[in-house]
Amino acid sequence: MTVASDFEARRQEIIAAHLKPAEERPESSARGVHHLALICSDVETTVRFYQEVLGFPLVDVMENRDYTGSTHFFHDIGNGNLLAFFDFPGLGLGPAVETLGAVQHVAISVDRANYEAIRDRLDAAGLPYLGPDRGLTNSIYVKDPDGVQIELLAEPLRIMDDRYLG
Repeated sequence: MTVASDFEARRQEIIAAHLKPAEERPESSARGVHHLALICSDVETTVRFYQEVLGFPLVDVMENRDYTGSTHFFHDIGNGNLLAFFDFPGLGLGPAVETLGAVQHVAISVDRANYEAIRDRLDAAGLPYLGPDRGLTNSIYVKDPDGVQIELLAEPLRIMDDRYLG
């Protein structure tokens, strides 16, 4: 067996065991993502990257209710969703790594005009990214100042590779 056929066999097992036809699925108990909370090393650098380069406006700044002196701030990523950050001064946290249970990337839908504008700002700032090449015509992958990988996806919500998810 090849890796591809092993994957397809496993995929079919997961579908058979868990994926119900759309008309049989219950409505989700969730209303959507309130916010994703990530950790940053520097508030100012993070705000500039997300607001000025990616175009996600800063909408609020408050003290972290669980750690005195820590900043909790929020960026608007559209559709009522927020991307939030904490800094944890004095904890000496290390850089992000890919590991089980960690965030591999955060995929954010943007329209084509904003996709192009963000790509132009990344180019102007000399920031490295992956795409749109090697078949990634609708995606750009960029790492934020702390190494969190952000995918900017020029497709509507619930669409991936022109396929409806769900």
